[in-house]
Amino acid sequence: MEKSITKTKSMVFAALFAALACVATMSLHIPTPGTGGYIHPGDAIVVLSGILLGPIYGGLAAGLGSALADLLAGYMVYVPITFFVKAVIAVVCYFVYHKLLGKVNHIIVKGIITGCFSTVIVAAGYCFFEYFMYGSGAFASVPANLIQGLSGLIISTILLPLLKQVPDFKSVI
Repeated sequence: MEKSITKTKSMVFAALFAALACVATMSLHIPTPGTGGYIHPGDAIVVLSGILLGPIYGGLAAGLGSALADLLAGYMVYVPITFFVKAVIAVVCYFVYHKLLGKVNHIIVKGIITGCFSTVIVAAGYCFFEYFMYGSGAFASVPANLIQGLSGLIISTILLPLLKQVPDFKSVI
């Protein structure tokens, strides 16, 4: 009985985080010059999805929520790319953060280290896929994607200690 409750709760949290990722991505757009993209706080939710929900539910929440934001914003070509990149970020963030649990005691330090991985994956992931679309012009988006990833790092690191107060996440953080 307990397992089905846990699974139901995990699915509800995944749906909530997918919606949060979509809304956070669409709520604040800071355009990046020359790339047609934008910086947004949705990457913080992607990182937190991975840390809090685990690799499967967190990856799905991050990928679906972020891809939905691209779909609704008219970035159709980026929907599959975003789904893949954001899901990978959440999965990697889960494993990095939880590998650090026994080694690093400070939640802020763990958040920063985890966010650094996220930042690199954002820049490298989009550059990789854009290379097939734009050729060497894809490298022009790397600085903007690094800034986007950095914004996710900062916001998620600020939110982690606050989320530690939520009973469902205390044992995870």
